[in-house]
Amino acid sequence: MSTIASALALTTFVNLFITGICGFVGSRVAEAIRQIRPEWSVSGLDNFIRPGSETNPERLRALGIGIFHGDVRMASDLDALPPTDWVIDAAANPSVLAGTDGKSSSRQVVEHNLVGTINVLEHCRRHHAGLTLLSTSRVYSVPPLAALPVEPADGAFRLRTGAPLPPGVSAAGLDETFSIAPPVSLYGATKLASETLALEYGSSFGFPVWVNRCGVLAGAGQFGRPDQGILAYWINSWLRRRPLKYIGFGGAGWQVRDALHPRDLTELIVRQIEHDAAGGDAPRLVNVAGGATNTFSLAELSAWCRRRYGEHEVAADPTPRQFDIPWMVLDSSLAGEVWQWQPRIPLAAILEEIACHAEEHPGWLEGSAPR
Repeated sequence: MSTIASALALTTFVNLFITGICGFVGSRVAEAIRQIRPEWSVSGLDNFIRPGSETNPERLRALGIGIFHGDVRMASDLDALPPTDWVIDAAANPSVLAGTDGKSSSRQVVEHNLVGTINVLEHCRRHHAGLTLLSTSRVYSVPPLAALPVEPADGAFRLRTGAPLPPGVSAAGLDETFSIAPPVSLYGATKLASETLALEYGSSFGFPVWVNRCGVLAGAGQFGRPDQGILAYWINSWLRRRPLKYIGFGGAGWQVRDALHPRDLTELIVRQIEHDAAGGDAPRLVNVAGGATNTFSLAELSAWCRRRYGEHEVAADPTPRQFDIPWMVLDSSLAGEVWQWQPRIPLAAILEEIACHAEEHPGWLEGSAPR
């Protein structure tokens, strides 16, 4: 497949709208777009349900970004919005445990992540606006992921050399052909359903849709919790000497994920929007992640924290949890082939950015904790 990045020289004015704009990803994407395309109009909607989101409006407004208070679950809130050219849907409950952990409602997960997307799609249909749907690696099937042949090496799981792998997996990670058969978690199922509906709406009503399946997004200002924003949570907790625990897989902290900075994600989003402005075609669904060069395990993250902040005890709980997997790395080579895109911000820089923010904001965990 030929690359199309060279065809993206055309820059056009875009009236851009972001749902979940005061969450971590929404706010960082809004800021990055303001830097990359300062001529674009940027505004967005947030219901401020996530603790910590109330810290972002003042900074965004200072950049000339408009903020509307509303909820994507309420169709009337979207009906009241002015027309827009493009929507980035960053509103979601992003926890894989949501709706099944006894702490949150399963119905609310569906309402946030699927009903909200339907309302956004209806908004796009009415105004013939393009859509970028931010999806997740958690749409991929849990059983074959849990059964991947892995072995520990230097504090992290690695794919066992020479072991047979299921289709769609290589040392580079999972590609877009990996199984999406259930179970994938309620969170994953709502995002997978959202992907399907978004692509169907785009095809049926003739507006452009891009689906970006993201790995772990991380950077300064992320709201840290054990099930969401793990890098921010771990670094802030280590710095403040808060309790930490390795859960499952022998309680050793060897589970592996990859990390991506929202700035790198935004570079791709801008290319996709401008591609549709210029005309043309490309795969509508791609993985977008840090990949094999930006991986970490909790044990490796602890070693990094130990070098920076000194010793801190981490408890161990080997009890397995539903939906836990040993190794999740996304292969973004399709996005690289089509868009000449690759992550530019290395893991070391992401960790440094989070650490500096943690040092400057001693009450960050309290401000972003459940209330």
